[in-house]
Amino acid sequence: MAKKSRRARAKHRTTVARPAGGRPLQEPGAMPAGVQSRARVLPRAQDFTSRYQYVMPELRRIAIIGGAMILVLIILSFVLG
Repeated sequence: MAKKSRRARAKHRTTVARPAGGRPLQEPGAMPAGVQSRARVLPRAQDFTSRYQYVMPELRRIAIIGGAMILVLIILSFVLG
């Protein structure tokens, strides 16, 4: 099932944020002091080695297959050339 387009979401955002008069509800910089003083919560650093442990064996396998193909091409160029 297709996702909503960004244009549709942006259109919805503008209709929700603005009342019927067309003027925004608040000034862009006029947020309450409690909201502005909160620090942004950064995502925790993940252990990428455990998450992507399959990458190194696959890269090694790709390198071996690629090297074998290049070797076969070199041999064929001497045999057929």
